[in-house]
Amino acid sequence: MSRLLTTEKGKTIDAVWSGTWVAERLGVRLEEAGEPGLPRLDELLGLALRRNPKRAHLLVSQVLGKHVPQSPRAVYAAGHGLGERVRALLGDEAAAAVVLGYAETATGLGHCVADGLGAAPYLHSTRRPVPGVEPAGGFEEAHSHATSHLLLPEDPKLLAGSGPLVLVDDEFSTGNTVLNTIRDLHARHPRTHYVVVALVDMRSPADRERLTAFAAEIGARVDLIALASGTVHLPEGVLAKGQALVEEYERQAEGAQAAGAQAAGAQAPGAPAAGAQAPGAPAPGAPAPGVSDGASATPAAPVGRVVLDWPAGVPDGGRHGFTPEHRARLEAALPALARQLADALGAEPGRVLVLGNEELMYAPLRLARALEESGAAAEVRFSTTTRSPVLAVDDPGYAIRSRLVFPAHDAPADGPGDRYAYNVAGAGFDTVVAVADTHGDTGALHAPDGLLARLAPHAGRVLLALVPSYAPDSSSGVSVSSDRREPIMPEPILPEPLRGPAFSSYAPEDCGWLLQDLSGAALEAPTEEREEAIQAGGAHYAESLPVEYQPSPQYQELYRSALTASAARIARAVGTVTETVLAERSPSPVLVSLARAGTPVGVLMRRWARARHGLELPHYAVSIVRGRGIDPNALRWLAAHHDPADVVFVDGWTGKGAITRELAAALEAHREAGGPGFNPEIVVLADPGSCVSTYGTREDFLIPSACLNSTVSGLISRTVLRSDLVGPADFHGAKFYRELAGADVSTGFIDTVAARFDEVAEAVGAEVKELLAADRTPTWEGWAAVERISEEYGIHDVNLVKPGVGETTRVLLRRVPWKILAQRGAGADLDHVRLLAEQRGVPVEEVDGLPYTCVGLIHPRFTRGATGADGKAVTSK
Repeated sequence: MSRLLTTEKGKTIDAVWSGTWVAERLGVRLEEAGEPGLPRLDELLGLALRRNPKRAHLLVSQVLGKHVPQSPRAVYAAGHGLGERVRALLGDEAAAAVVLGYAETATGLGHCVADGLGAAPYLHSTRRPVPGVEPAGGFEEAHSHATSHLLLPEDPKLLAGSGPLVLVDDEFSTGNTVLNTIRDLHARHPRTHYVVVALVDMRSPADRERLTAFAAEIGARVDLIALASGTVHLPEGVLAKGQALVEEYERQAEGAQAAGAQAAGAQAPGAPAAGAQAPGAPAPGAPAPGVSDGASATPAAPVGRVVLDWPAGVPDGGRHGFTPEHRARLEAALPALARQLADALGAEPGRVLVLGNEELMYAPLRLARALEESGAAAEVRFSTTTRSPVLAVDDPGYAIRSRLVFPAHDAPADGPGDRYAYNVAGAGFDTVVAVADTHGDTGALHAPDGLLARLAPHAGRVLLALVPSYAPDSSSGVSVSSDRREPIMPEPILPEPLRGPAFSSYAPEDCGWLLQDLSGAALEAPTEEREEAIQAGGAHYAESLPVEYQPSPQYQELYRSALTASAARIARAVGTVTETVLAERSPSPVLVSLARAGTPVGVLMRRWARARHGLELPHYAVSIVRGRGIDPNALRWLAAHHDPADVVFVDGWTGKGAITRELAAALEAHREAGGPGFNPEIVVLADPGSCVSTYGTREDFLIPSACLNSTVSGLISRTVLRSDLVGPADFHGAKFYRELAGADVSTGFIDTVAARFDEVAEAVGAEVKELLAADRTPTWEGWAAVERISEEYGIHDVNLVKPGVGETTRVLLRRVPWKILAQRGAGADLDHVRLLAEQRGVPVEEVDGLPYTCVGLIHPRFTRGATGADGKAVTSK
């Protein structure tokens, strides 16, 4: 399958369409809408494959500047031309329009549309929470510190107007994302006119009718503008066939990688580079997959560095808004920036690739275009790194010929993970200019496996070009602080910890709660109501409490059976983690549990130290809130009463490590604000996510205390942080559910586990001896699984994926679950999960190759009338 292409010099050539490989194997084809004057779909799109249970094929744009290196002139023209069409459509309304682009793929495209529109300010959603900046909204789980799509305008009034809102995405496939966005923003600031802009409109007739009905429902006009339109024809069985093809290539890639490693650097023709994480491998007789990292026989290129003279006060992109005034100042500065870049490249840079970084697309694109127009290089191409994993196959008829894999280098809030650069390896670039903002200029960028090292074998030279990360001005009205936590308050003197029986059902010596009692406040809300408010961006999860789950007699019996069966196992893990702490951290540690999942573990660790060593260890419980950090006043109290070097933070288990990262960031901010330093290395009973180095076990098994809420945690609610209840000198709050005393099993849980200490002591001693000599460096191996699951199930938000038995239980008890993934053959550890799922009408899907015993999936984009990614309405009981 081929098509005619015209080169810049007017020569017509016969080229293979970059969707041919997929089309021939799967029968996928692009069907034109037949609208006159529009480009052909196969001129704009190629095809690739990815591992995804909802859609195996991927439409790969030729003019987006993301996956395929393209002339920056062509990339800019595509978006700018769409903006000009929007301006013609709006007429006089254009002066009041605002443009909103989607992270990460459409951040640059949206900016170009805004340029074409003229006087419109621009904002794009972001996956990078900014310390001290409160979000104005979001499209996924806006409360979380690892949000998928946040809106963080520096000017809070940017989205509050009534003029037309222009929403820009690279592809309009079903329209779900755009419709959900409009619904969310329309509820906050109603408008009469919305314009949706995309490079391609691939909706089905049913999706088109849905947009028409939606516009009528909200009483607004919704227009759509695209470069081209049509549909994707998918033959029956294409999904299973595509998945099998991806699995086959990935499996053979693993074999090729192993063979390459054994060859000690020798590389056979067509095989992945030795040591590479190959993206795909050839089936018999098929072409080789693309090389995926810097391992190559080619000597590594030298890496240079230039800090660009970016105009002061001009943002590096639209994360916080980009005004017409910013645009004018950047336009004036671009010729000088191009000269500075050309000087850094030298006299003969040859073929140059300017490579942007995830959301940072517009600034690198404008630099690339300015360099292209200057004539300083023989040829300039532009593309951007991405979070999205795609199969690479080195075939002219396939859109992703190669990929480079490297770790994230901008300290992402949702944790470490792989990033990708496509169609760079093997493309013959003489020079690669990697553009990053100063926030991303970290050690990971310069590491032996970092982006610069991965690029070096595939170019004659690599140049790192840095632009300053823009920080919103605190005088603008947006909520900004110099760090992400409240400052340490010197006065007044904080109260003593709360203790049982006045607060909690634990014995007073077992735990002191560095909290304030909010038992008299009305904080509970129905689960579905809370979920809708949280995901709509109107509330933070710590501002309210879920209604406490009241277990049925059947569920209570499951809890008792689980406790009986696992008490010795829990006791062994308690002993192991406690002995490790005593040996490595401090002979007299101060245990500080993270309320409330960590509190039963802290009580048990205290009991072990007393039973085995006669130690009476202090134990306190403190509040930590994702996105807002650990209670700074609790830290201040601890520093005033104990040596911070002796403080050991304790939690129940790790999932994907969100709280592990949150604690480290909070303690670093506390230190930078002038507070004493605390050791940020958390210790846990179970570490199935491999996120910490001190743990009782790394197995993912049922910890019975995860089965229940307050009735196994001293009758204490989860913690609350709300400005009208918690002042700057107050501890975070919580409720004591005295009325649930009849169902309380908190002390019984502790006593049952502690009764098994003697019988496991010998095994604990042997296990600790082995652990102390072992390499326990966290691998974060669970994180890759979470990212894969997020993509495979069409969620595209790792925050809605909760791995492990404990986190899955929390999803079922506190959130709106969508489905549960269970390791095939998992036994009694999941009895309570199956029962809860049955009670809430949630399917349990058994899967192979799951690194956790189970994974809970929160309902994506939940509203009380929502449907999930499977098109089915949520059910709850």
